[in-house]
Amino acid sequence: MRSIPLFLLLLSMVSCENRKPQALVIATAANVQFAMQELVATFEKETGIPCETVLSSSGKLTAQIREGAPFHVFVSADMTYPEELHKNGLTTGPPEVYAYGKLVLWTLRSDLEPTPERLTQNDVRHIAIANPKTAPYGSATVEAMRHFGIFEKTEPKLVYGESISQTNQFIISKTADAGFTAKSVVLSTEMKTQGRWIEVDETAYTPIAQGAVVIQRNGKAKAEALEFYRFLFSEKAKQILQAYGYEVKH
Repeated sequence: MRSIPLFLLLLSMVSCENRKPQALVIATAANVQFAMQELVATFEKETGIPCETVLSSSGKLTAQIREGAPFHVFVSADMTYPEELHKNGLTTGPPEVYAYGKLVLWTLRSDLEPTPERLTQNDVRHIAIANPKTAPYGSATVEAMRHFGIFEKTEPKLVYGESISQTNQFIISKTADAGFTAKSVVLSTEMKTQGRWIEVDETAYTPIAQGAVVIQRNGKAKAEALEFYRFLFSEKAKQILQAYGYEVKH
Protein backbone atom coordinates (compact mmCIF):
# COMPACT_ATOMS: atom_id res chain seq x y z
CA MET A 1 0.00 0.00 0.00
CA ARG A 2 1.28 3.47 -0.82
CA SER A 3 -0.09 6.99 -0.80
CA ILE A 4 0.03 8.92 -4.07
CA PRO A 5 -1.09 12.37 -5.24
CA LEU A 6 -4.41 12.55 -7.05
CA PHE A 7 -3.01 13.63 -10.42
CA LEU A 8 -0.55 10.71 -10.47
CA LEU A 9 -3.37 8.39 -9.48
CA LEU A 10 -5.47 9.55 -12.42
CA LEU A 11 -2.58 9.04 -14.84
CA SER A 12 -1.79 5.59 -13.50
CA MET A 13 -5.41 4.51 -13.66
CA VAL A 14 -5.57 5.50 -17.33
CA SER A 15 -2.24 3.97 -18.34
CA CYS A 16 -2.77 0.73 -16.44
CA GLU A 17 -6.44 0.30 -17.23
CA ASN A 18 -5.88 -2.52 -19.68
CA ARG A 19 -3.03 -4.22 -17.85
CA LYS A 20 -4.21 -4.96 -14.33
CA PRO A 21 -7.32 -4.83 -12.14
CA GLN A 22 -8.19 -1.36 -10.95
CA ALA A 23 -7.10 -0.77 -7.38
CA LEU A 24 -9.58 0.18 -4.70
CA VAL A 25 -9.03 3.91 -4.10
CA ILE A 26 -9.54 5.07 -0.52
CA ALA A 27 -9.77 8.83 0.06
CA THR A 28 -8.29 9.18 3.53
CA ALA A 29 -8.27 12.08 5.96
CA ALA A 30 -4.66 12.85 6.80
CA ASN A 31 -5.00 12.05 10.50
CA VAL A 32 -5.68 8.41 9.62
CA GLN A 33 -2.55 8.07 7.47
CA PHE A 34 -0.53 5.76 9.70
CA ALA A 35 -3.44 3.66 10.92
CA MET A 36 -4.63 3.32 7.31
CA GLN A 37 -1.28 1.87 6.29
CA GLU A 38 -1.84 -1.01 8.69
CA LEU A 39 -5.54 -1.31 7.91
CA VAL A 40 -4.91 -1.57 4.18
CA ALA A 41 -2.01 -3.99 4.60
CA THR A 42 -4.26 -6.28 6.66
CA PHE A 43 -7.15 -5.96 4.20
CA GLU A 44 -4.95 -6.67 1.18
CA LYS A 45 -3.46 -9.72 2.88
CA GLU A 46 -6.89 -11.11 3.77
CA THR A 47 -8.65 -10.39 0.47
CA GLY A 48 -6.00 -9.96 -2.21
CA ILE A 49 -7.71 -6.71 -3.26
CA PRO A 50 -5.11 -4.05 -4.19
CA CYS A 51 -5.60 -0.62 -2.60
CA GLU A 52 -4.33 2.91 -3.08
CA THR A 53 -4.84 5.79 -0.67
CA VAL A 54 -5.16 9.48 -1.41
CA LEU A 55 -4.39 11.68 1.61
CA SER A 56 -5.64 15.20 2.20
CA SER A 57 -7.93 17.22 4.43
CA SER A 58 -11.51 16.01 4.62
CA GLY A 59 -12.74 19.24 3.06
CA LYS A 60 -10.46 18.97 0.03
CA LEU A 61 -11.28 15.30 -0.48
CA THR A 62 -14.98 16.13 -0.36
CA ALA A 63 -14.52 18.81 -3.02
CA GLN A 64 -12.65 16.33 -5.22
CA ILE A 65 -15.39 13.72 -4.82
CA ARG A 66 -18.02 16.29 -5.83
CA GLU A 67 -15.93 17.02 -8.92
CA GLY A 68 -15.87 13.35 -9.90
CA ALA A 69 -12.56 12.10 -8.48
CA PRO A 70 -12.37 8.30 -8.91
CA PHE A 71 -12.53 7.41 -5.22
CA HIS A 72 -14.38 4.32 -3.98
CA VAL A 73 -14.35 4.86 -0.19
CA PHE A 74 -14.09 8.07 1.82
CA VAL A 75 -12.63 7.81 5.33
CA SER A 76 -13.22 11.23 6.83
CA ALA A 77 -12.05 13.07 9.94
CA ASP A 78 -15.61 14.07 10.81
CA MET A 79 -19.24 13.34 10.00
CA THR A 80 -20.14 16.65 8.35
CA TYR A 81 -18.31 16.12 5.07
CA PRO A 82 -19.51 12.55 4.41
CA GLU A 83 -23.03 13.59 5.40
CA GLU A 84 -22.84 16.34 2.77
CA LEU A 85 -21.90 13.77 0.12
CA HIS A 86 -24.74 11.53 1.21
CA LYS A 87 -27.25 14.36 0.92
CA ASN A 88 -26.00 14.95 -2.62
CA GLY A 89 -26.64 11.33 -3.56
CA LEU A 90 -22.97 10.39 -3.91
CA THR A 91 -22.83 7.58 -1.33
CA THR A 92 -24.49 4.23 -0.83
CA GLY A 93 -25.84 5.27 2.55
CA PRO A 94 -25.36 7.70 5.44
CA PRO A 95 -21.95 7.81 7.14
CA GLU A 96 -21.22 5.68 10.16
CA VAL A 97 -18.72 6.51 12.90
CA TYR A 98 -15.72 4.19 12.66
CA ALA A 99 -13.67 5.96 15.37
CA TYR A 100 -13.35 8.98 17.65
CA GLY A 101 -10.14 10.95 17.24
CA LYS A 102 -8.02 12.54 19.96
CA LEU A 103 -6.13 15.82 19.85
CA VAL A 104 -2.57 16.26 21.16
CA LEU A 105 -0.13 19.12 21.55
CA TRP A 106 3.30 18.12 20.20
CA THR A 107 6.76 19.69 20.11
CA LEU A 108 10.23 18.65 19.02
CA ARG A 109 11.90 21.40 21.02
CA SER A 110 13.66 19.76 23.97
CA ASP A 111 13.38 22.92 26.08
CA LEU A 112 9.66 23.38 25.54
CA GLU A 113 7.06 21.89 27.86
CA PRO A 114 4.00 21.15 25.69
CA THR A 115 1.20 22.84 27.63
CA PRO A 116 -1.43 25.30 26.37
CA GLU A 117 -0.21 28.00 28.75
CA ARG A 118 3.38 27.68 27.54
CA LEU A 119 2.29 28.60 24.02
CA THR A 120 1.57 32.19 25.11
CA GLN A 121 5.21 32.89 26.06
CA ASN A 122 7.40 35.04 23.84
CA ASP A 123 9.93 32.38 22.86
CA VAL A 124 7.16 30.39 21.16
CA ARG A 125 6.92 32.16 17.82
CA HIS A 126 5.00 29.73 15.63
CA ILE A 127 2.25 27.23 16.46
CA ALA A 128 1.10 24.78 13.79
CA ILE A 129 -2.54 23.81 13.40
CA ALA A 130 -4.55 22.28 10.57
CA ASN A 131 -6.69 24.69 8.56
CA PRO A 132 -9.99 24.87 10.50
CA LYS A 133 -11.88 25.65 7.29
CA THR A 134 -11.13 22.26 5.71
CA ALA A 135 -9.64 20.04 8.42
CA PRO A 136 -11.82 18.88 11.34
CA TYR A 137 -8.80 18.60 13.61
CA GLY A 138 -8.11 22.25 12.88
CA SER A 139 -11.56 23.33 14.01
CA ALA A 140 -11.21 21.14 17.12
CA THR A 141 -7.88 22.86 17.84
CA VAL A 142 -9.41 26.34 17.67
CA GLU A 143 -12.20 25.17 19.95
CA ALA A 144 -9.68 23.82 22.46
CA MET A 145 -7.54 26.95 22.35
CA ARG A 146 -10.61 29.09 23.04
CA HIS A 147 -11.50 26.75 25.91
CA PHE A 148 -8.07 27.33 27.47
CA GLY A 149 -8.34 31.07 26.88
CA ILE A 150 -5.23 31.28 24.69
CA PHE A 151 -6.61 31.67 21.17
CA GLU A 152 -6.60 35.48 21.02
CA LYS A 153 -3.14 35.64 22.62
CA THR A 154 -1.62 33.13 20.21
CA GLU A 155 -3.56 33.76 16.99
CA PRO A 156 -0.75 35.88 15.43
CA LYS A 157 1.60 32.91 15.93
CA LEU A 158 -0.55 30.35 14.11
CA VAL A 159 0.69 28.70 10.93
CA TYR A 160 -1.88 26.66 9.05
CA GLY A 161 -1.31 23.31 7.38
CA GLU A 162 -3.79 22.35 4.68
CA SER A 163 -4.12 19.01 6.48
CA ILE A 164 -2.72 17.20 9.51
CA SER A 165 0.10 15.90 7.27
CA GLN A 166 1.38 19.38 6.48
CA THR A 167 0.85 20.44 10.10
CA ASN A 168 3.07 17.53 11.16
CA GLN A 169 5.74 18.67 8.70
CA PHE A 170 5.80 22.11 10.32
CA ILE A 171 6.30 20.50 13.74
CA ILE A 172 8.88 17.91 12.65
CA SER A 173 10.95 20.46 10.74
CA LYS A 174 10.73 22.85 13.70
CA THR A 175 9.29 25.49 11.41
CA ALA A 176 6.77 25.65 14.23
CA ASP A 177 7.83 25.49 17.87
CA ALA A 178 4.83 23.29 18.66
CA GLY A 179 1.54 22.26 17.13
CA PHE A 180 -1.72 20.43 17.53
CA THR A 181 -2.14 17.12 15.75
CA ALA A 182 -3.88 13.76 15.98
CA LYS A 183 -2.92 11.28 18.69
CA SER A 184 -2.67 8.62 15.98
CA VAL A 185 0.34 10.48 14.54
CA VAL A 186 2.45 10.55 17.71
CA LEU A 187 1.66 6.88 18.40
CA SER A 188 2.78 5.75 14.95
CA THR A 189 6.00 3.76 14.54
CA GLU A 190 7.48 6.59 12.48
CA MET A 191 6.83 9.31 15.06
CA LYS A 192 6.54 7.79 18.52
CA THR A 193 10.16 8.53 19.47
CA GLN A 194 10.02 12.10 18.19
CA GLY A 195 9.67 14.96 20.66
CA ARG A 196 7.18 15.30 23.50
CA TRP A 197 3.41 15.55 23.53
CA ILE A 198 0.41 15.74 25.81
CA GLU A 199 -3.14 14.70 25.12
CA VAL A 200 -5.51 17.67 25.08
CA ASP A 201 -8.26 17.48 27.68
CA GLU A 202 -11.23 15.87 25.92
CA THR A 203 -13.62 18.30 27.59
CA ALA A 204 -11.93 21.17 25.72
CA TYR A 205 -13.39 20.27 22.31
CA THR A 206 -16.35 18.54 20.77
CA PRO A 207 -15.70 14.79 20.32
CA ILE A 208 -14.14 14.16 16.91
CA ALA A 209 -16.54 11.59 15.48
CA GLN A 210 -14.98 10.28 12.27
CA GLY A 211 -17.25 8.85 9.59
CA ALA A 212 -16.83 6.70 6.48
CA VAL A 213 -18.93 6.19 3.36
CA VAL A 214 -18.84 4.20 0.14
CA ILE A 215 -18.90 6.42 -2.94
CA GLN A 216 -21.27 5.62 -5.77
CA ARG A 217 -21.67 6.98 -9.28
CA ASN A 218 -24.91 6.66 -11.24
CA GLY A 219 -26.30 4.46 -8.48
CA LYS A 220 -23.39 2.03 -8.63
CA ALA A 221 -20.64 1.27 -6.15
CA LYS A 222 -17.58 -0.93 -6.52
CA ALA A 223 -18.16 -4.31 -4.83
CA GLU A 224 -14.67 -4.26 -3.32
CA ALA A 225 -15.47 -0.89 -1.74
CA LEU A 226 -18.35 -2.44 0.17
CA GLU A 227 -16.01 -5.20 1.31
CA PHE A 228 -13.45 -2.70 2.63
CA TYR A 229 -16.21 -0.71 4.33
CA ARG A 230 -17.36 -3.82 6.20
CA PHE A 231 -13.76 -4.57 7.14
CA LEU A 232 -13.34 -1.03 8.57
CA PHE A 233 -16.01 -1.86 11.18
CA SER A 234 -14.67 -5.34 11.98
CA GLU A 235 -13.12 -6.23 15.32
CA LYS A 236 -9.71 -6.63 13.68
CA ALA A 237 -9.88 -3.09 12.26
CA LYS A 238 -11.08 -1.72 15.59
CA GLN A 239 -8.06 -3.23 17.33
CA ILE A 240 -5.76 -1.52 14.84
CA LEU A 241 -7.51 1.82 15.32
CA GLN A 242 -7.32 1.51 19.10
CA ALA A 243 -3.58 0.89 18.88
CA TYR A 244 -3.29 4.30 17.21
CA GLY A 245 -5.16 6.06 19.98
CA TYR A 246 -8.63 6.14 18.50
CA GLU A 247 -11.70 5.37 20.56
CA VAL A 248 -13.98 2.76 18.98
CA LYS A 249 -17.28 1.20 19.88
CA HIS A 250 -17.37 -2.58 20.27
